[in-house]
Amino acid sequence: MGLSILTQRLRIWLQPTRGLAIAEACIIGLVAAFGAVCLKMGSGWLGTWRVQTTQIVPAWLLLPTIGMSFGFIAGYLVNRFAPEASGSGIPQVKATLANVPIRLSWQVAIIKLVTAIITLGSGLSLGRQGPTVHVGAGLAAGMSNWVPTSPDHRRQMIAAGAGAGLAAAFNAPIAGVLFIVEELLQDLSGLTLGTAIIASFIGGVVSRLLGGGSLQLNLELLQYSSNFSLPEIPFFLVLGILAGLLGALFNRGIITSIKIYQNLHLSLPLKMAIAGCISGLVVAILPESFRNYAGLREYMIISEANIPFAAIAFLSQFLLTLIAFGSGAPGGLFAPSLILGSCLGHLVGVSASYFLAVDSPTTYALAGMGGFFCAVSKVPITAIVIVFEMTTDFNLVLPLMIVSVAAYLVSDKVIPGSLYDKLLQLKGITITKAVSNEGILGKLTANDVMQHRVETLDADMTLEAAMQVFSRSHHRGFPVVEEGKLVGMITQSDLVTKRDSDSYILDQSQPPQKVLLRSIMQPSPMTVQPKDNLSHVLYLLDRYQISRLPVVEGRKLIGIITRADIIRAQAEHLNHGNVSKAHREPSYLVYQTRSPNIGRGRLLIPIANPHTAAILLEMAAAIARDRHYEIECVQIILVSRHTSPSETPVKTVHSRRLLRQAEVLAKKWKIPLHTQIRVAHDPAQAILETINERHINLILMGWKGQTSTPGRIFGNVVDTIIRQATCDVMLVKLGKISPSPFPPSVELLSEPQLTPSTSPQFNRWLVTMAGGPNATAAIKLLPALASLGEHPYIRLTQVFKPSQLQPDMTVLEQAIRVLMGRRQLSSHVVAIPLQADSVAEGVINLVKDDDYDVVVLGASREGLLQQAVQGNIPEAIASGVDCTVILVRGAISS
Repeated sequence: MGLSILTQRLRIWLQPTRGLAIAEACIIGLVAAFGAVCLKMGSGWLGTWRVQTTQIVPAWLLLPTIGMSFGFIAGYLVNRFAPEASGSGIPQVKATLANVPIRLSWQVAIIKLVTAIITLGSGLSLGRQGPTVHVGAGLAAGMSNWVPTSPDHRRQMIAAGAGAGLAAAFNAPIAGVLFIVEELLQDLSGLTLGTAIIASFIGGVVSRLLGGGSLQLNLELLQYSSNFSLPEIPFFLVLGILAGLLGALFNRGIITSIKIYQNLHLSLPLKMAIAGCISGLVVAILPESFRNYAGLREYMIISEANIPFAAIAFLSQFLLTLIAFGSGAPGGLFAPSLILGSCLGHLVGVSASYFLAVDSPTTYALAGMGGFFCAVSKVPITAIVIVFEMTTDFNLVLPLMIVSVAAYLVSDKVIPGSLYDKLLQLKGITITKAVSNEGILGKLTANDVMQHRVETLDADMTLEAAMQVFSRSHHRGFPVVEEGKLVGMITQSDLVTKRDSDSYILDQSQPPQKVLLRSIMQPSPMTVQPKDNLSHVLYLLDRYQISRLPVVEGRKLIGIITRADIIRAQAEHLNHGNVSKAHREPSYLVYQTRSPNIGRGRLLIPIANPHTAAILLEMAAAIARDRHYEIECVQIILVSRHTSPSETPVKTVHSRRLLRQAEVLAKKWKIPLHTQIRVAHDPAQAILETINERHINLILMGWKGQTSTPGRIFGNVVDTIIRQATCDVMLVKLGKISPSPFPPSVELLSEPQLTPSTSPQFNRWLVTMAGGPNATAAIKLLPALASLGEHPYIRLTQVFKPSQLQPDMTVLEQAIRVLMGRRQLSSHVVAIPLQADSVAEGVINLVKDDDYDVVVLGASREGLLQQAVQGNIPEAIASGVDCTVILVRGAISS
């Protein structure tokens, strides 16, 4: 027991918690900073070597050769070991955070780091910030595999790694946090912000301490302070508009470049080699200062007016970046965007000096950096904060805001949407809202699908009493409560272990000792909160190989959730997930008849199949006479989900003819009968609406005995009714029946056309008992149903394992007393237990050997809808016999 308790507590301790998330965020910040510094120093060293070597070897020969050879090597490494490491890396991270299955791991991060160093060192006009984000996210993803975390928790850690990478690359911790919120995760929850802030802060600080602060512009040493005056606002607006237009053109050029390379049908190493060779030739032709991209950006910020140089720098960087990025080389667009923005800002700033008595091209260059960055990446807040954190100049904030907002509005108007989304679409990946929210697992919570009515055991219950409860239930585990508070869990394996242990072998000479559940239960069980989404719940179920989880508020038990509940929710999503909620309108009543309201309740029959309707109506009439119920018949006409039920013209001739036949039979039986015809998108929805509107006490439905609907046990309509109808549910699979007097021309909804051959028999009844409330509900219906036969014979049975030498007959004896207490029951009733290893096989064999006409089963909605991985007993019996099968599920609370 001590080891079991220790293991359970260890599991709980390892659940994703705020403390664990903070610790992970700290480590991720350190690792991401280390990766950013390695990338910065490695690419810087290789770039410096390349520039210095041009002093020895002619540039027109050296630069194309280095570009081609390094590009080929980097492309080969990516293609061979991690194809996911190509490109910027930010689209891949965004797709991973949206639960698209793109690999993100240690291997991807390491390959990205090595190939980005080679690529940037070869002279391609790309940045290291995108790869740093990818590396940080990949390292975080690799670390998250070491700690047992849920998918949501893992996504938050990956986002924290990406933010730490950006913060380390720019030395801008705030920008790292904002980039997560604005572009990647789009989540403002406390845990996301907390981990992002910690990881980004640590990443930025450690990167600066280790020498990664080259992107910080030390403007104090440059003896510069930005200047801004109100008359300059129109020029900043012009700068923003130009940045937006040229940024949109740049994005369009990126997409076009990628498509051109794709049309070449070359391997990644060859495409990168071509890009490196062309880039080397172009740079060799340009002045020597163009060989250092970081130096070029800072030169444009602090230089005097030089329009020709700025224009050449803008055009060359524009084309070189398109050539490099389109090849799929590991490199980002942040640094090229900043260079292009500084050049554009310099041009506008110099032009402004001709009209105004100002001389501040540096302010325009810095504002242009933020504007062009914003136009390309569509992250205005991040763009403003990045440049501000690089300069720490408050006077620059207003010009930055004017330019960035104007650039964003213009760029998004010209080319709407994120560039990263478009890059993913080129790879056949479309991030939708449903995907980013993890589909049904991310949208639904435990409270949405949990079972509110929970069967529990008391902590002071004896072991013997608990064994009796387990023998009468299909559940394999129960929550243990004390004064309404959850104190533990007990499973069948716990009982068997205790029963078979040496400590439970009683000395016959001593009085028996009572063993209480509190001494053998699993204390401090794993639980979930009502607000936890299904993704987290499913993770815990899979991680710890358990079948159910209690749902608690504080220590109060409010529900329980099982694998079957989650699978049902997914099946519902798969079957109806493509239907827009806007088209799920309520059903529309087009026809109705009313009889006197003289009954004590109402029984609903959805009439769908004219071949079975007469038999079902006869069964309904028997119940109605016994309980003094009225009968409600409903016919449902389905229309396209693209049209409104209230506005769609329909023909009701066949439906009214079918209902009139029902009225004739009801009049013969002297039972009040109401009829209605509804037009609907979904028959199950229409039936549920009828149940609520007409205050139905019992619904009687037919079932064909099997279904081919994926994810369904009994079919779309019946499964929904079993799960959601608050009244009693009686599901009937009829045996072979004779032709009905009803016309066969009526169009059906959900049941198949049957080919009748012989009349059904209701003389020999087999009723299986388990002792639950649904078996009691079935027993209460039995006297009325048995009246359909002549001299009916009823056998009550309960299945026991062959190992149980003396079966407990308490349940069967109680059922006999209930039946014999009904005066109108004129049936021969016996109670005989059945020994079998399998409930389904035992009942099926008994039906075939003794030739029973009807099998009656009482089952809860959980039992009825239990998935096939564990075997659905009612469905297996109904499918395995040719006779009539009646399944009864008692009413549930709404």
